[in-house]
Amino acid sequence: MSLVEDLAQVEASLAGLLQELHTLRQRVAMLESQNEHLRARLYEREQRGGAEQLARLYGEGFHICPPQFARSRTDGQDCLFCLSFLERQRTEAPFGRGEAAVSSAEQAGGGEHR
Repeated sequence: MSLVEDLAQVEASLAGLLQELHTLRQRVAMLESQNEHLRARLYEREQRGGAEQLARLYGEGFHICPPQFARSRTDGQDCLFCLSFLERQRTEAPFGRGEAAVSSAEQAGGGEHR
């Protein structure tokens, strides 16, 4: 083989490698996008699940606010700290989820704010 033929073969190999690199970059971009979407869904599910758990505990008559966490609420009265904490959990949940957690807690507590 001559030097010109060798050079042509290297150029052809390089063109193939560049095409493969382009394809791999597209695949990586697609996978990164999919990964970001899945992470957002997982975060949403975790947040929603956490808020629902807190609402359930509050509905069962326990404090969920940090100063009194897991202590029984006396006479089933609403706690403004707990309700504020639930509201904050609802508003921090991504994609507007978590409204059910607060409404179920308010229903469980009679919906009264004292």
